[in-house]
Amino acid sequence: MTDPSAGAADRELSRERADLLETLDKHRGFLRFTVRNLTDDQAARRTTASELCLGGLIKHVTGVEARWMRFAVGGAAAMRSEPVDWEGQFRMGEGETLAGLLDAYERTAAETDRLVADLDLDAAHALPEAPWFEPGATWSVRRVLLHVIAETSQHAGHADIIRESLDGARTMG
Repeated sequence: MTDPSAGAADRELSRERADLLETLDKHRGFLRFTVRNLTDDQAARRTTASELCLGGLIKHVTGVEARWMRFAVGGAAAMRSEPVDWEGQFRMGEGETLAGLLDAYERTAAETDRLVADLDLDAAHALPEAPWFEPGATWSVRRVLLHVIAETSQHAGHADIIRESLDGARTMG
C-alpha cells in the first residue's frame, strides 16, 4: 500500500500515467537514438528539401513539450509566457551544440515526468486562440500528453528520414 504522506517521487504511478510516460519516453528514445554519434555540423545540416535538421528537431520537440506542459499547468497564458522563435526553433543557432540541445531535452523530459506524477489528468484549459484550434475548445492534461506523444513520434519519424539522408543510418531496421 502506498504511504499517503509520501512525495510524488515516492508514489507509484497509476497504470494510465505510467503508460503515458512509457510511451512518451519510447518516442523520446527513438529521437535521441537517431542523433547518436553525430557531430554538431552533421546535426545542423539539412539533408532534404525541408528546412529541418536533426539538431533543430531536438530543439523544436524540447520547446513543444515545455510549452504544452506550461499549458497543462496554467493554461494558454502560461503557454505563451515565454517567446517562441517560430523559424529558429527548427535550426541550430550560432553556438548551439547537439550535446547542449540534448541536455535541454533531458531537463524538459524530467520536468514533464515530474508534473505528470501529480497533475489531474482530467483538468482542462481553454486552448489559445489560433487558426488551427476550434474556437472555445479545451484540452485536458491527458489530451495534452497525447498531443506531446504524437508530436514527438511524428518528429522522430522526420529525424529518421533526415538521418538516413545524412549518412545512411536508420533508427530502426
